[in-house]
Amino acid sequence: MINRRTFSKAVGLGTGAAAISLSGLSANANAATTSPTQGSGPIPTVPTITPGTHTSFPTLKQVRAGVLDIGYAEAGPAHGPVVIALHGWPYDIHSFVDVAPLLADQGYRVIVPYLRGHGSTSFLSRHTPRNAEQSAIALDIIALMDALKIEKAVLAGFDWGSRTGDIIAALWPERVKALVSTSGYLITDRKAQLNVAAPAVEHNWWYQWYFATDRGKKAMETEEERIALCRYVWTLVSPNWNFDDATYQRTAQAFKNPDYAAIVLYNYNWRINLIEGDRRYDRYEKQLAAQPSISVPTVTLDPALDPFTPAGDGTTYRQHFTGPYQHRTIANIGHNLPQEAPSVFAQAVVDADHL
Repeated sequence: MINRRTFSKAVGLGTGAAAISLSGLSANANAATTSPTQGSGPIPTVPTITPGTHTSFPTLKQVRAGVLDIGYAEAGPAHGPVVIALHGWPYDIHSFVDVAPLLADQGYRVIVPYLRGHGSTSFLSRHTPRNAEQSAIALDIIALMDALKIEKAVLAGFDWGSRTGDIIAALWPERVKALVSTSGYLITDRKAQLNVAAPAVEHNWWYQWYFATDRGKKAMETEEERIALCRYVWTLVSPNWNFDDATYQRTAQAFKNPDYAAIVLYNYNWRINLIEGDRRYDRYEKQLAAQPSISVPTVTLDPALDPFTPAGDGTTYRQHFTGPYQHRTIANIGHNLPQEAPSVFAQAVVDADHL
């Protein structure tokens, strides 16, 4: 999930009503918010649907891209403007099962890939290191775009997906038409990860420390145990989301990937400096360590009930976004924003595309 140095809220948020609302569009005082109607006329309004209206994708495909055979869902017209929706941990493509048809109805070609180690995405060679540092995952998406001959796309995600979109927007802005980044600027600063955080913040990251132990490693490497653990994480980070067993089980199938444990453990151990990265990614990680700015049009979203949402209505990361920008705090919603509030997320994609 997000860089622990970018937030300060503790677990223990109240649950409140289940209705979805925006608690404001804000920007830092030293950087004005740009209207999404600028030069493009009225913006389409995404219809409001009940979360869980859809349970599956009409089309699932595979494509060889970089070091992977990537599984992905696709919806919408083949020649429409492209949106790539990126999931996080512990989730999968079903986080966008309602978002994709909403955007397809607006004329977008929506691509929803399984990240490495998830679902039907597999490594082409057993000899490829099961690396999961942040730049490796971003390069997977660049390779996917190349394989599908997508020159530029709107990137939209949460958790690992937000970080991946942020990285591509920062290092390869020519490939990004616009960005929707849940929880703001999530490019990991490994040096900052060496610092002590507030006790409540450290508490939020219990699983990160758990994965650093032999017991946590064993839990992740045991299919039944990791499926139970991931479900528990869902309940903690989305306290208002009353998902049923069928909803969870559809996503949990993605956790049965044979590389799942290796990818998750690598990612979290690398982020807290317990292991070193692969030298082939060093030049990218050096660039990311400088916390580069993002200049593409961006909408940032903060789910109010997510324990990882930074305090301050986006002000803690506002300086990283130098282009057209909007920020929104989404009331009564937790970490898995696109699945909990699909219409709100889809509208943010449309709005970002019109900034």
